[in-house]
Amino acid sequence: MTATLFIVVVVVATALVFDFTNGFHDSSNAMATSVATGAFTPKRAVLVAAVLNVIGALLSTEVAKTISHGMFNDALIEAAPAMVFAGLAGAILWNLATWLFGLPSSSSHALFGGLIGAVIMAAGIQGVHWGTVISKIILPALIAPCVAGTASALATWIAYRIARPTDRFSQKIFRNGQRISASMVALAHGTSDGQKTMGVITLVLIAAGYQEAGTGPHWWVIGAAGLAIGLGTYSGGWRIMRTMGKGLVHIDPPQGFASETTSTVAILASSHLGFALSTTHICTGSILGTGVGRGTKVSWGTFGRMGIAWLVTLPCAAVVGAVTSLIAVKGGVLGTIAVIVLLLVGAWLIIRQAGHNRVDFSNVNDADSVVVAKQADPELGRAPKTLSEVKNELVVGTTAAAQASPQKESI
Repeated sequence: MTATLFIVVVVVATALVFDFTNGFHDSSNAMATSVATGAFTPKRAVLVAAVLNVIGALLSTEVAKTISHGMFNDALIEAAPAMVFAGLAGAILWNLATWLFGLPSSSSHALFGGLIGAVIMAAGIQGVHWGTVISKIILPALIAPCVAGTASALATWIAYRIARPTDRFSQKIFRNGQRISASMVALAHGTSDGQKTMGVITLVLIAAGYQEAGTGPHWWVIGAAGLAIGLGTYSGGWRIMRTMGKGLVHIDPPQGFASETTSTVAILASSHLGFALSTTHICTGSILGTGVGRGTKVSWGTFGRMGIAWLVTLPCAAVVGAVTSLIAVKGGVLGTIAVIVLLLVGAWLIIRQAGHNRVDFSNVNDADSVVVAKQADPELGRAPKTLSEVKNELVVGTTAAAQASPQKESI
């Protein structure tokens, strides 16, 4: 096996691992509100999201083309394809770190930041097409959450004035509607985030001479990327789902339906236009908008922590990508192996720390915050509930909420 082929194999494998982390990191985007309101049981939610993410990844390749042809100077990357691997390593570590803290940061920006830092370190600042980065990534990242939040607030305001959402029958209608709207978010997520890994793999195949410049992703790249993000989604990502569903704003079915519908429209529109947009930013903006539209309490402290994570994701991932690029590119095959070892050790340490206070499908709705420090939390340390116990809790909770609503109105 030649050194170039070795690098290509490593990049493809690492890209699919990143896609897996993207799936469990962003599964909350589609299903957090539906799990919080009881429209889906946790396990069914991630199963539906996983299947639709795979289907969505097969529907379009516009975002993949933006990454594989528009962001970087192909001629410079051809000289050192190991920089792509370095960028992926930085993105994976950042995804795992933010997952540990339950922060819904952008997997997309972690990927772009890691790649940008790696390319700058190995090929110089001229290796990045900054016009594309600004027009396709930076500006949409600033505009999209505001647009999604405003639209979601308006939709929620309308829902609570014309549909009598406190009525038991209306609650049931909105909850059933959520099953459709949440499924559409999962499908839209696949059309956006599923393509980003396709673009990375295509980029390195072109750089290494295994694919002609200007061509789209091969069928096996599309299938592998779709499967990886689907499997990642099915694994859960419960820590971030708790923050999105419980930590930002209390969500009832009308709010969940409004936020999911506006998120779907925004994500599908950006995918069609080839914008490499962060679905996390859009979905978080929509959830925040529902709280504003209804006039309920919003946890601005939680949103502030999210905002900080958003701001530092791209530059922090770029720094990690630059360091790993320095090791991998300058060190050749041995440098690449060293980065693989560092990636495995870092991932193991983060997963080990998360195991001290585990969040899973049985306790995702039990609290509104994620515990990171090693401490004895009796609630999280108990034996996991069975799937039937979780279903019973959701049914009882939904019935109690529906019975309480008329009493609150009469008071």
